[in-house]
Amino acid sequence: MNRWERLTGGGSGEQYAARFAELAERGQDVHGEARLCATLVPPGSRVLDAGCGTGRVLIELARLGYDGVGVDHDASMLAVARRSAPRLTWLQADLADLDPATARVGTGFDLVVAAGNVFPLLAPGTEGAVAAALARALRPDGLLVAGFGLDREHLPVPPSLTLTEYDDHCTTAGLTLTDRFATWDADPYDGGGYAVSVHRR
Repeated sequence: MNRWERLTGGGSGEQYAARFAELAERGQDVHGEARLCATLVPPGSRVLDAGCGTGRVLIELARLGYDGVGVDHDASMLAVARRSAPRLTWLQADLADLDPATARVGTGFDLVVAAGNVFPLLAPGTEGAVAAALARALRPDGLLVAGFGLDREHLPVPPSLTLTEYDDHCTTAGLTLTDRFATWDADPYDGGGYAVSVHRR
């Protein structure tokens, strides 16, 4: 069981979607992740949304002209995604066990995005396996972009993964750091408690 399932019990899809819908209704920007992805690869690119949740990021990218697949282990989150965008491809799988070549996910993605604290909410000890699986999903020169909290202020659980550890997992998976930001708006990273990292295969 990953840390997300321990935190939510695997049944939080409707509440999660409602929270973001309320933020959007109040005028808050809820599409920063998709907007940053759109600056990294052009429309028409293939995108894998790893830990897609209710599909917020991938649905926005599809609206912008991207071709994508969403993968998540939480059935309640995927139920919302499938209802919201039934024409997109949504697959249920544990990222720690993901084999892109055999899990209907496929390979050759131009970009893999892991938003929403995906890496800190994995089962402890599986971070390296997930980084390797996501790297295998990328085409040569493809990008992995992941944003997550590094302290309790930016996480719903105690911190478990440092940037150094994450970079080491990516290096082992054959990825090279190209950019790091403090936000999905691409503000420069200043050593704070949240980071968005871009690695290239």
